Amino acid sequence: MEGWMHRYGRRRIGRSFFHRRYFVLESQNLAYYKRKPSENGRLQVPLKFLNIDGNCRVEDRGLETHHGHAVYVLSVYNKKERAHRITMAAPNIEEASKWKEVLEHVIEQVNTGSLRIGGQSDSQPKNICETERTASSSDHESQGTAQDDDDETDKKSGPRKGPFSPGHPDAALDWSISEENRKAELAHGARKHWRLVRCQNGLRFFEEIPDVLAVPNGVATVASQSRYKAMKAVGVVEASSSDIFELIMNMDETRYEWDASYHHGSLVQQIDGHRSIYHHRLELDWFPTFIWPRDLCYLRYWRRNEDGSYVILYRSVQHTNCPEQPGCVRAHMESGGYNISPLKPRPGSGEPRARVQHLVQIDLKGWGVGLLPFCHQHTVIQMLNSVAGLREWFSEGQVPPPMPRVVKMPTEVEPRKGRKRSVLKPSVSMDAISAAAERHLESLLDESDDDEDDSIPLPDDFPSIEKPKQNEFSEETSPEPLLPLDLSTVSGTLKKGHVETGRNCWSIPSGNLFRVRSKRFLVDRSKCPAGEPLMELLAVDWFKDTKRIDHVARRKGSVATVVGEKSLFTVAFNVQVPAGSTHYSMVFYFVAVKPVVKGSLLHRFVEGDDSYRNSRLKLIPSVPKGSWIVRQSVGSTPCILGKAVDCTYYSGPNYLEVDVDIGSSTVANGVLGLVFGVVTSLVVDMAFLVQGNSTEELPEHLIGAVRVSQLELSAAVALPPEDS
Repeated sequence: MEGWMHRYGRRRIGRSFFHRRYFVLESQNLAYYKRKPSENGRLQVPLKFLNIDGNCRVEDRGLETHHGHAVYVLSVYNKKERAHRITMAAPNIEEASKWKEVLEHVIEQVNTGSLRIGGQSDSQPKNICETERTASSSDHESQGTAQDDDDETDKKSGPRKGPFSPGHPDAALDWSISEENRKAELAHGARKHWRLVRCQNGLRFFEEIPDVLAVPNGVATVASQSRYKAMKAVGVVEASSSDIFELIMNMDETRYEWDASYHHGSLVQQIDGHRSIYHHRLELDWFPTFIWPRDLCYLRYWRRNEDGSYVILYRSVQHTNCPEQPGCVRAHMESGGYNISPLKPRPGSGEPRARVQHLVQIDLKGWGVGLLPFCHQHTVIQMLNSVAGLREWFSEGQVPPPMPRVVKMPTEVEPRKGRKRSVLKPSVSMDAISAAAERHLESLLDESDDDEDDSIPLPDDFPSIEKPKQNEFSEETSPEPLLPLDLSTVSGTLKKGHVETGRNCWSIPSGNLFRVRSKRFLVDRSKCPAGEPLMELLAVDWFKDTKRIDHVARRKGSVATVVGEKSLFTVAFNVQVPAGSTHYSMVFYFVAVKPVVKGSLLHRFVEGDDSYRNSRLKLIPSVPKGSWIVRQSVGSTPCILGKAVDCTYYSGPNYLEVDVDIGSSTVANGVLGLVFGVVTSLVVDMAFLVQGNSTEELPEHLIGAVRVSQLELSAAVALPPEDS
């Protein structure tokens, strides 16, 4: 693949640059040139090149603004060699996504070649040029695997999914799913129930049916504590999902043409490429003489899924630079956003179309809304009607303008006395912006040949990955008979509780709640309940420290050390969660209580190298209890951990530890921002397994599963010293 992209950064002398460069990906080499290599018939020397190997990773940095240009940034780097990095930016998200898919496919091909050492067979790669796949419902993201065919259902035409993905907020239960699969999904809490309340403007409006929890005394209680129910509108827009996404993300004058509830919007803070804080004033038409205007200060998080769908999520936050405005009532957006999924073109027409879902759960505050409940419903319907506005806007054949730089909100608030009614200032035309951008790019093209990656902000230092040592983990060397586990002497810092009613505890959910690849997956994409896991979850540790906690199993007195002294093998998953100046680690200890067949998929994972582990270790998450926005951000679709985040592997006597650094991914950090504040009300399930790519490796089996219920951050204990 090759094409023009952008390079940006800052030179050592302090001057910034924004250059247009020609990128070429050939074989396992990524390089960029000042001009097209074949131009003028002269041999061009690349300004920089990067060799793609199994340790490389593609990081999606999201949307950034440089020199007044909004660009989508990708960073390709080698996890073992920090300095080996190339950062590239595209003017639109579709181009950036194509490069990301191709680069990940090359990395997967390299990993597939190295897998043969472990006796693995080649897997069929996906179509890397297919950026918008067929979808009939909302889909989920997969950041990582070349075999991300892990859809939620067994439908052959189902979309492909991915990690840290949105949940499955279908408008109603899908009658095409078998009763057995439906019961499994309902038991797992993967679906939210919705009730159709009206059809208007070609849209369907749904109201949330709150979850009902069963308690030991037999009395049913409503799980939702919100005063107002969530509502959503579902419609079909005759446009590509990327064009719809670009239009929704724009906060300029074009929004007045399709969003009747929009009065004004400004940027408060850009957190990263996927998260921003905005101030948004609503334009309400319900008795404006008596009802004061409403405004919002919310966090906006977005993500593109590998199946071509998009997720945009909103949640109200407080910010020092966005205090309550005089003359406005500050509303509270509990959850909301858009889910844009590509659909099949209509028969006989190749025009793209997409299914758009817009959800709003808002508390408008103020006394008027409380006395007039119909006012609240009318306002929500007005906001949800933006889906109809999108449909009509695109039906006129219009194209979304380039994303301009958003005006930043002033830090000082005008005093109420003498305050005049705000008047919208005319914006600069898109033609002028485009012309200025072209002139600027032309002037920069020949400005300098020096492109330096050293100045680009880098993530935290990558820990050195130790060479895995050989473990005696096979049926020949397993002790016979195996000793029973003594739970009274081996325990972690987090207590074990009831799987249904526990709080601030862990438990073991049924393996049948997770669906894995069946024996016939490569033929008909079918899945089956996972069944009993291969290993048993013995204990869970919940630590905190001022720095990231690595290699917990090596510490004296750790669960892995104690169990290893009994000649039992442990696989420990250390999930590292950064939260400001505090770093949390939740460590799950899975112990082999029965012999593992030598040469099996699990055995090869333990004995394999890092490239093999990164390409096979899979996580299936789910949120049985949580708000819509949390289920959207986390979801229940499988992901390959080694491609979504940085994973470090430590091998020792009778244990293998996998350190999963959630902070290494911009997308994962965005999910944390939405989830961490409400973690005390969540119930999260996680299942770990090794992905099977060939018939001999199927069906898949879980390494283990865990449920964490309503976790308290204060329950985390300080990490004891290493010599203790």
